[in-house]
Amino acid sequence: MGALDEPLTKLVGDRTAKVLADSLKLRTVGDLLHHYPRRYVERGQLTSLDELEVDEHVTVLARIEKVTLIPFRGRKGDRLEVVVTDGRSRLSLVFFNQGWRQKELRAGAQGLFAGKVGVFNRTRQLVSPDYQLLDEDAGSDAARQFAGRLIPVYGASAQMPSWKLSICVETALTKHLGDVGEPLPAELRERHDLIPLPEALELIHRPRGHADRERAQSRLRWDEAFVLQVALAQRRAADSALPAKPRAAREGGLLDAFDARLPFTLTEGQRKVSAEIAADLATDHPMHRLLQGEVGSGKTLVALRAMLAVVDAGGQAVLLAPTEVLAQQHHRSVVEMMGDLAEGGMLGGSDLGTRVVLLTGSMGVPARRQALLDMACGDAGIAIGTHALIEDKVQFQDLGLVVVDEQHRFGVEQRDALRAKGEQPPHLLVMTATPIPRTVAMTVFGDLETSVLDQLPAGRSPISTHVVPALEKPNFLTRAWERVREEVAKGHQAYVVCPRIGDEEPAADPKRKKRKAAEDGFEEVADAGAESDERRPPLSVVETAEKLAKGPLSGLRVEILHGRLAPEAKDEVMRRFTAGEVDVLVATTVIEVGVNVPNSTAMVIMDADRFGVSQLHQLRGRVGRGSAPGLCLLVSEMPAGSAARARLDAVAGTLDGFELSRIDLEQRREGDVLGQAQSGVKSSLKVLSVLEDEEVILTARTEATRLVAEDPDLAAHPELRTALESLLDEDRAAYMEKG
Repeated sequence: MGALDEPLTKLVGDRTAKVLADSLKLRTVGDLLHHYPRRYVERGQLTSLDELEVDEHVTVLARIEKVTLIPFRGRKGDRLEVVVTDGRSRLSLVFFNQGWRQKELRAGAQGLFAGKVGVFNRTRQLVSPDYQLLDEDAGSDAARQFAGRLIPVYGASAQMPSWKLSICVETALTKHLGDVGEPLPAELRERHDLIPLPEALELIHRPRGHADRERAQSRLRWDEAFVLQVALAQRRAADSALPAKPRAAREGGLLDAFDARLPFTLTEGQRKVSAEIAADLATDHPMHRLLQGEVGSGKTLVALRAMLAVVDAGGQAVLLAPTEVLAQQHHRSVVEMMGDLAEGGMLGGSDLGTRVVLLTGSMGVPARRQALLDMACGDAGIAIGTHALIEDKVQFQDLGLVVVDEQHRFGVEQRDALRAKGEQPPHLLVMTATPIPRTVAMTVFGDLETSVLDQLPAGRSPISTHVVPALEKPNFLTRAWERVREEVAKGHQAYVVCPRIGDEEPAADPKRKKRKAAEDGFEEVADAGAESDERRPPLSVVETAEKLAKGPLSGLRVEILHGRLAPEAKDEVMRRFTAGEVDVLVATTVIEVGVNVPNSTAMVIMDADRFGVSQLHQLRGRVGRGSAPGLCLLVSEMPAGSAARARLDAVAGTLDGFELSRIDLEQRREGDVLGQAQSGVKSSLKVLSVLEDEEVILTARTEATRLVAEDPDLAAHPELRTALESLLDEDRAAYMEKG
């Protein structure tokens, strides 16, 4: 065990170590040294108090303006009120029965004050905050500690304010800085003018000025980018060494027959991406490719052509979808596109055809048994389904390609279990309907080759999007329902989307709530970023449909769709909606991806601020899929100027999914995004910005690929290997092995 793996108990004692572990998840000396300051303040540079958010744990540098001791009326005790200021705004500090603090908290003194922001009588306040005075004549430890340099402000907790953390870090630097290893090769550091790691840790925690901080961050940014890219490069190298059966399409086969029947020509983008996939499938090692693109760019068609090529080569292909609604929709659209080519071996089927089967968890026993038999004996060249495809009893004669739709909704183990059903590793095509900025793709999916579809097929109509402020301008909402009626009067159809079903049992337990959401085919929106306030419950499908049918949409054929309807009911509703027998479909986000009804031209999203940016973009993509223009109305009660409304304005302002994905990521913590995709990573990226540091990520990827090619096991780089092991825990290591 190295010095950096040493438990903090030896450094700071049992009590402080327990606080660090419980409140900040810091357990070793290395954890502490890599807990970098969130920001820095200079002596005299006061914190802007008007930017503090309620319920946030803060550390502020402020000047004491006024101190007042107020005795309680009619009982013993007193309240000490201290008003601090940044010169413009004020913050109240309140201490109960601690009048003795008057002696040190004097008007004019500057200090660091830490606590949780609350509100009393419309005034923001900190109750019984921790503090450290910085005035030299106060003789404080903090004044001496931070003399002549920037004051680091750490991500802290109620039990461990920033300056106490700073003292712990000082101790670690003093005792262990000489024990810090050097994961970056010397020649790489020299090429990119990077300072040694011990110096970087010293300067990130003890900068004399901003130049020191920038030098330290430049080096630490490289550490994060390079170590992660080495892990991904090792994974790519290991994949390329695996054997796989080449699956090249044959001339005059199923794929050619399918292409000949297409009523349209492929876009240039679809042809280019199809060629990339075909080249991968023809090699003798497994394809690992990410296919991403705009909503409606034709990803499913490209994936189907890849599956048909594999069937041509004597193999089988599976398409794994996250919800039953989406699996059924994929099955229906694939069968429709293929026609009699999907009825191989059946009466009336094409001689060139194959069988396309559907498998979901709630299918009836006879249909399920037949699907399993068709897959096992090889009659079914294409299988489409949900998690049910992963079960042990599902077998294939010769599985050649796995297509995973909406990759982020599947766990590593699930994808691995499906890929293990092939005698040799099958080829893998991962599809995501959410466009991802290039830098994120390289960081999160860096072990996959990436193909991008950024061109919409001909015949797609423009979509206009508008925000409907329901409280400020109720007549706008009235007009929204009039627009829906107008679209139906033209012979078109509409969606109304709500964030909740409406027949839920009380679900106070967060785990239960999340599980419910998964059952319904959507996720509780973690990226909506809604302000912390007392709000009414989100609108529900059941209640909204009832009110609309009796009120503004009376006389129209209104039906509901959500994840907890019986499978037959869901399939029947979608069949009738597709056939034009339903005017308005009130649904949850089960329609978010894959649902294709070209006659649908209008969508009203209720409580739109409760959805994330990418989700709104996905939902909007369900309209404008035919020859008539699409209309999307985002209904919200959030006030103008709020962060929630800013998000909605961003969605209304552009149809560019890649631009929206950047906005989405900017408004969220990058670590959350990366941590979710990189299951098993011990800590989020701390210094590297996947949006702003594209050049570092690109260069680190090139350097990592070169190093792994020369030294696959990192035998000549033991400290880099150690850094890699500290990045990956057991789960993450398994993730890298499986993909």
